[in-house]
Amino acid sequence: MGPGDLAEALRGLPFMSDPNLIMGLEHSEDAGVYKLTEELAMVQTVDFFTPVVDDPYQFGQIAVANSLSDVYAKGGRPLTALNIVCFPIRDMDVSVLRETLRGGLDKMHEAEVVLVGGHSVEDKEFKYGLSVTGVVHPSRVIPNTGCREGDKLILTKP
Repeated sequence: MGPGDLAEALRGLPFMSDPNLIMGLEHSEDAGVYKLTEELAMVQTVDFFTPVVDDPYQFGQIAVANSLSDVYAKGGRPLTALNIVCFPIRDMDVSVLRETLRGGLDKMHEAEVVLVGGHSVEDKEFKYGLSVTGVVHPSRVIPNTGCREGDKLILTKP
């Protein structure tokens, strides 16, 4: 499913407007930012996907790093997370899920993010990720727009 498909599905739906919403759906941001006070805004994101590597532990680490990166990209600091798990319990050994969750937890510990819960469902295909909540100063929010020719990109993965 691409951005155009999602835009088509969202077209004409009655979204609420709120003066405290700093970033939302209008610019295809990966995280939303909502101002709580003049000094504090909440950053929220959700990300989950199918395994991109064969090793479950590494998949857990990758999925968590990917989810947390949306908060970092907004200039924020992630605080809490909720696991999202879709797992084919009848076709895969639960040890695969355990190792994925262990990898994810290790990455959360590294980032000092607290896991506060989550949700799981049985599915035909394994998927894992997080909903993450973080904070940022409202004046320090970084949008995903504004890149110009000549800007330097820093790649953190091969």
